[in-house]
Amino acid sequence: MAELSLKRVEKSFNEAHIIKGIDLEVSEGEFVVFVGPSGCGKSTLLRMIAGLEEVSAGEIEIGGRIVNDLPPVQRGIAMVFQSYALYPHMTVYENIAFPLRVERLPQAEVDKRVDAAAKVLQLESRLQQRPGTLSGGQRQRVAIGRAIVRQPRIFLFDEPLSNLDAALRSEMRIELMELHKRLGSTMIYVTHDQVEAMTMADKIVVLDAGTISQVGSPLQLYHKPDNLFVAGFIGSPKMNFINGTVSSADGTTAVIDLGELGTISLPRQSKAIAGQTVTIGIRPEHLHLGKSEGEFTLGVIPNIVEQLGIHTVTYSTLPGGENFIGLFEGDPNVPEGQKLEISFALDQVHLFDQAGLAAY
Repeated sequence: MAELSLKRVEKSFNEAHIIKGIDLEVSEGEFVVFVGPSGCGKSTLLRMIAGLEEVSAGEIEIGGRIVNDLPPVQRGIAMVFQSYALYPHMTVYENIAFPLRVERLPQAEVDKRVDAAAKVLQLESRLQQRPGTLSGGQRQRVAIGRAIVRQPRIFLFDEPLSNLDAALRSEMRIELMELHKRLGSTMIYVTHDQVEAMTMADKIVVLDAGTISQVGSPLQLYHKPDNLFVAGFIGSPKMNFINGTVSSADGTTAVIDLGELGTISLPRQSKAIAGQTVTIGIRPEHLHLGKSEGEFTLGVIPNIVEQLGIHTVTYSTLPGGENFIGLFEGDPNVPEGQKLEISFALDQVHLFDQAGLAAY
């Protein structure tokens, strides 16, 4: 079994409380991504699972066994780091085989495992080369191969693609997803890049300041964020937020005063209370140009327009000082500095209360 269970896990460095009581269940064969901004604790949490950091409180279970006091080598895990950490004087074969040499496995078994890993990673023709002759993506595949040959219960990846350029990162994302399908192993992947999280994960764990902000599938987090933090972190470009005050609410319809932008009536069940300060959210890709009947329309003046061919991105500032981003298909004529009418459907609007929690 390769299930992972975290129960009230905490980590402190002297007076600094970094991980604040994490509960999490990872099923066998899942690809789980820890995502969040720098300093949220995602790498620290991964290192605790690996046994590279001590647990201050709580329990970590792997395959039903508590591993808090076990060294990394006895936990049934293999970790791939951001830096490749390859031995430059060794061939690709010897780099991949190194952990097996440490275990003193027979040569026949070493050959078998290295050959199998090289085939999976398409490194057969590179086995006698040294790391200095390889590209960044090939070096990272060697590091992954070194993890594969250990036949771990769980693979841990700590931002393994951060040192690669954009095009190579896209290629390696696909390779890692295909690797997961072939091996069927449990994988936990740390990144600060929400695009990586959305494209790779079966389940995303969004971390914020040492706590879990939300856990769910990529589309669950995209369509139903639990709070402002997740709503603003998941999605690219990020969700637009507009502050307002609830004028009236009867449980089925909430009327919200958005100041100079006017009043919007949201015909959905909500927890809104009259007089409460709230925030509405609308994703840039849910906007369209011009007026439409039954939709909310606002006027903006784009400060910057990005023409990217496949789509056009506009950046404006609302009267209340909020940044407002629009994402439109193709290359419509959107001049900078001129007023633009933008509309969106009411059922695409997210509503958050004054505490920043979803109000639906």
